[in-house]
Amino acid sequence: MNFRTYKLKDIGEVITGNTPSKSNSEFYDSKDVMFIKPDDLYIDRITMLNESKEYLSNKGAEHARILPQGSVLVTCIGIIGKVGILKQEMAAFNQQLNAIVPNKNIVNEKYLAYKIWNDRKKLQLIANAPVVPIINKRQFSDFQIEIPPIDYQLKVVDVLDKAQELIDKRKAQIEALDQLTQSVFLEMFGDQAAEKVPLSKICDINPTKNEIRDINDDLEVSFVPMSKVSEKGDIDLTETRKVKEVNKGFTYFKENDVLFAKITPCMENGKGAIARNLRNGIGFGSTEFHVLRPKENISSEWLFYLTSLPEFRTAAEMSMTGSAGQKRVPKQFFDQYKTTIPTIDDQKSFIQIIYHIQKQKEVFKQSLLKLQDMQQSIFQRAFKGELFTEKEEVSAL
Repeated sequence: MNFRTYKLKDIGEVITGNTPSKSNSEFYDSKDVMFIKPDDLYIDRITMLNESKEYLSNKGAEHARILPQGSVLVTCIGIIGKVGILKQEMAAFNQQLNAIVPNKNIVNEKYLAYKIWNDRKKLQLIANAPVVPIINKRQFSDFQIEIPPIDYQLKVVDVLDKAQELIDKRKAQIEALDQLTQSVFLEMFGDQAAEKVPLSKICDINPTKNEIRDINDDLEVSFVPMSKVSEKGDIDLTETRKVKEVNKGFTYFKENDVLFAKITPCMENGKGAIARNLRNGIGFGSTEFHVLRPKENISSEWLFYLTSLPEFRTAAEMSMTGSAGQKRVPKQFFDQYKTTIPTIDDQKSFIQIIYHIQKQKEVFKQSLLKLQDMQQSIFQRAFKGELFTEKEEVSAL
């Protein structure tokens, strides 16, 4: 397979976005033109841009840089290498993105997007500024990629699209199970007429470290930064530290405590987990978690799923204090939020249902990992020109 190396500026027009003045309300008073920003793009796949979180009026669009349908957008400030393809007729975009209007005689827009996304680590390596990574227009324009003939590009795109479709379907199945869990919780415990008590009456909030004051300072315990807790309740416990290294300045928790992220944006995104399988039963971690310890006759599972509900997160968000960039859920929120007290039998029934849902979810997650591995294998072969050397991968998918 013959590949030719191009600079991005040689396969299309490279444009950097801008932001029309925020002080002029007329620029933003109607939803006439999409205004794309980095948070409109997914981090884990190519984004097909049919809508945006923010829009410009037609008047505002006169002061923006406009892209045509089929343009490829790439984040070049902050998180480097998120990639999207404009599916609408036109859109504006801000200065944190560079875009390529591809020459379709040289490159298909989807192939270009897949190629840049696959090469995002190379982009990240050339980003300057240690605090906030940045790739300027010149660096982006000079970035080199290898392009094969158009007919090969189209065959690669077909295979990669089908692989991504399988991944998206598996992710949707996992998301459906998460929604099922919430529905079961609300059905079993959402009785609005039942007597309610403050949440702090049925769990201890941020227990003190006094109970471990006599523990050996050299004891190895789990250490959990905010980055090690996912939005789906998963917790990475691979990191450990000695008690003397974390006893000051970090949040303490123990086995079966529930972690609840209290800062923006982690709280809104649903970060939280049940602390299980801790090293020596003890954990320390980010000070940006509240620790909820269930009292007698309250299960960790019930408490975790209560704090994961969108309704709970909304109430917590409304209670937040502090400046816009540093808002936190105060401890007092748990005195104000009221909930029903579940019976032991109902909690046991709920845990049994959750067990079966989680078991199926784990099957889907393992399948998702295999699909993602397959996708990476296709990427590697596709961009080396080896995808169709033995058989048509399209038919295999």
